[in-house]
Amino acid sequence: MAMCENWQLFVHDGRHNHAIGVYSHSHAQAAKLTEEQLIQIEQFRKSHVTPRNILRFFGNKMWVVLSGSNNMICMTFCSSQKIYNVVAKIKKNRIQGRNTVEEVLYLSAIRDYTVFYRNREDSNMLSDIIVAHPTSIEMLRTWSYVLIMDTTYKTNK
Repeated sequence: MAMCENWQLFVHDGRHNHAIGVYSHSHAQAAKLTEEQLIQIEQFRKSHVTPRNILRFFGNKMWVVLSGSNNMICMTFCSSQKIYNVVAKIKKNRIQGRNTVEEVLYLSAIRDYTVFYRNREDSNMLSDIIVAHPTSIEMLRTWSYVLIMDTTYKTNK
């Protein structure tokens, strides 16, 4: 018997009095993605597959998992939110605490891009940045009288 100020709890029979739920995807442990599924999602993201298409690949029902000593069968369901959460976790692990600008500069450096940037005079805020692929630099050196720049990022509304 347990007591708490105005409440009392009596346990007459400590066994379950109902069958295991049919919809196991609502239970956190049953709905947890397996290591195999996480690796599969990470491989898809490395191939630039969108989360929507990853979900389409898996469908609504993902895997049948045998668990426990009584070999209970539970279906693991996948939602788009789970896929987005896994993708966000993969990105967070990849950038290792860098912010967006630091990540751009880091990726540019490891891929041998040429980077020019300017900070504001009154603060340390970034005002301009130019990132160029090595082939683009070679083309500019070869044909220096023609220069095309795309500066219309997300301006069409």
